[in-house]
Amino acid sequence: MAVVFDADFTSTSQWVAGRSSAYPRMGPTNRGDHKLDFLSRAYCPDGLFTATRRHGGDLWTCNLLTTEGSPDGFQLRTGDTLSAQVTLPVALGAWPAIWTWRDGGNEIDVFEYHPDNPDLLEISNHVRGGYRYWHGADAGIAPGATFGLRAVFGAYSVDWFVDDTLIHADRRGVGSDWHAYLIVNLSVADGTYHARPPAYGPDRFGWTCHSLWVERGGPGAGAGAPGRT
Repeated sequence: MAVVFDADFTSTSQWVAGRSSAYPRMGPTNRGDHKLDFLSRAYCPDGLFTATRRHGGDLWTCNLLTTEGSPDGFQLRTGDTLSAQVTLPVALGAWPAIWTWRDGGNEIDVFEYHPDNPDLLEISNHVRGGYRYWHGADAGIAPGATFGLRAVFGAYSVDWFVDDTLIHADRRGVGSDWHAYLIVNLSVADGTYHARPPAYGPDRFGWTCHSLWVERGGPGAGAGAPGRT
């Protein structure tokens, strides 16, 4: 397999900052998805994605980077493998995610996390339905934890790994012609389903994506594993 994308979170060729068709009118807000985001046009040196409290309201200035609309225009494809090394946030209200999006859908959530569920990773296939809430206390999942993630976007199964341990194979996959842009971001929960930031809590918090890369090709690329458990 060959590396076809190696993330530089300061690259204006790889990424667009603060605009995404996953948000109404390309942003900067998305209250309908229970987010207190006001998207920032800033990039993310060292992979640090932050949220900063805005004065005069309840919104937070948040980092979002996407390959959608970027000069390179990178898209993930069926058969690709995405790998990342991350450090989770500790602050209540933080909502980090790595996910995909194109044309109003094609969404795969490599992970989402909320510190009020301290050992829980949320992973989802919105292309063909299905999700899992994975409790990873035994693997060290907790606020502030650092670990490796990997997702294999097979035609017949999307497989998720934490530190090389398979945590879920959905046996649904993305189909043979799937492709989608990549999003890495930090949102802020509005309190509907997860705790919002406390009124007198920190005015700034974040999480870190230390590295992210995508590999493509190799034997059986794109086929997935229809019978995998």
